[in-house]
Amino acid sequence: MTASILSSTTEAELHSTQHEGPQGDTNHTRIAPGEIAIGVVIGRASEYFDFFVYGIASVLVFPAVFFPYVDRLTGTLMAFVIFSFAFIARPFGTVLFMKIQQRYGREAKLTAALFLLGISTAGIAFLPGYGSWGMGIIVALSLLRVGQGLALGGAWDGLPSLLALNAPASRRGWYAMLGQLGAPLGFLVASALFAYLYASLPKDDFLIWGWRYPFYVAFAINVVALFARLRLVATNEYAHLLDENELEPVSVTELVRDQGYNLVIGAFAPLASYALFHLVTVFPLSWILLYGTQSVNEFLVVQMFGAVLSAGAMVASGKIADSFGRRRTLGTLAVLIGIFALFSHPLLTGGRAGENAFILIGFVLLGLSYGQAAGSVTSNFEQRYRYTGAALTADLAWLIGAAFAPLVALGLSAKFGLGFLSLYLLSGAVGTLLALRINRSIERD
Repeated sequence: MTASILSSTTEAELHSTQHEGPQGDTNHTRIAPGEIAIGVVIGRASEYFDFFVYGIASVLVFPAVFFPYVDRLTGTLMAFVIFSFAFIARPFGTVLFMKIQQRYGREAKLTAALFLLGISTAGIAFLPGYGSWGMGIIVALSLLRVGQGLALGGAWDGLPSLLALNAPASRRGWYAMLGQLGAPLGFLVASALFAYLYASLPKDDFLIWGWRYPFYVAFAINVVALFARLRLVATNEYAHLLDENELEPVSVTELVRDQGYNLVIGAFAPLASYALFHLVTVFPLSWILLYGTQSVNEFLVVQMFGAVLSAGAMVASGKIADSFGRRRTLGTLAVLIGIFALFSHPLLTGGRAGENAFILIGFVLLGLSYGQAAGSVTSNFEQRYRYTGAALTADLAWLIGAAFAPLVALGLSAKFGLGFLSLYLLSGAVGTLLALRINRSIERD
């Protein structure tokens, strides 16, 4: 399905870029958007795969391997605390690697970031259990998780912004959706790997060595993604397009001073989607393992099917947004997510059918909303601020909406009931609607 979607983008071409050479001649560069789209999807899928491998392992593996001295619930909550470290580190990684780009160039920045991401992810696979290093292993796991976050911040290459800036006005929703397809693809592959290993191996073998294989695979995928993206970013044609569109780092101080309001609005506008993101992927797996009525493997298969539905919903979101407007689509989906939040408790306590319905409906809503969440208001940034602004907006949206979602949802739900899960999702929906309302008022002024 993804291949046909990407190939369809070659039906049109990005606008011609023109610049005069030393003799006044004009050089025309025509770039098929499918080329950029493929690089964006491959890059995002590899990043999401790394993060979902960690998220699934936080539920199935880490409580037993790294936190065996506490009960399963407490161990999972502690794993979720470390899970959040990457999102806290991400904006710092963006700032750090943009300085590397300013000094050494885009290629050096992207290479360093993706190798750090791969090494941090693969490094987790080599960690021994708590019995070998004691508390030292928790420190090591935390540092590697921070490394993942720094690297993901540094992996911003500007290609989604380039795609958005050059998209035909009538198809901006479609092009915005393409980069988001990496999320369900990454989750699908990560879930499939863990489902196979969890079902095929005795529990002791899985906890000793089986869980490590997805982390090894992550490093290999990152190498492939690195070359796929460098093939684009390192060429003269793309360098010219990036430069022409002023997709270069700017000082964060200057950005906050001149465009700080856009940064805040952009971080809160997709809050409903980002809050839902981990509440249909990582959190439900932990809830099912602790309190659910079906096996882990059965539930992983349901989630994999949900990921396929999510990808289809993302494709639909592109068509819907182009017909009704991206921000109107995002606002409508926030309302639907709020309604879905009200049914979270009865669904998750409704046995196998209710649990599966929660996942499948949630994934469809996630696809429709997340497909248009990125950059929904980043077009407000003045062009010279858009490269840095888009990156930091995404960082802050992940931090506010998704970083602590599994921890808060599981902790509050286990202690006070699933009603608090509903409140958490509702707060995200309200945040999105308020941000879009404020943004609309600012545009009118």
